[in-house]
Amino acid sequence: NNMSLKLLGKADLSATTNTSVYTVGSGKEALVNVNVCNRNATAVTVRLANADGGTPSNDEYIEYDYSLAGNQSFQRTGIHMQTAQIIVAYGSATNISVVVDGLERTTT
Repeated sequence: NNMSLKLLGKADLSATTNTSVYTVGSGKEALVNVNVCNRNATAVTVRLANADGGTPSNDEYIEYDYSLAGNQSFQRTGIHMQTAQIIVAYGSATNISVVVDGLERTTT
């Protein structure tokens, strides 16, 4: 199975909006890292989910209203994803960057 490390998705979040940052392609699985950067001078709250759709259900969140200080970042690593699962991000304000990188491999 071919496996490659790469940038998988990125987004500049709109305020209070679920944003699909990366979706695992057909016939693939992935092991990803999610990097979140608050470009504001003040704190924001962030939600991250490994979801089956664009609107996460309660059991899909890996972070919920995580408080991220101004001009700071955090990373969540080792998130295993199956075909069609989506990294969904949500922020309380604008000026929040989300970058997903990792390994993707063909499952067929």
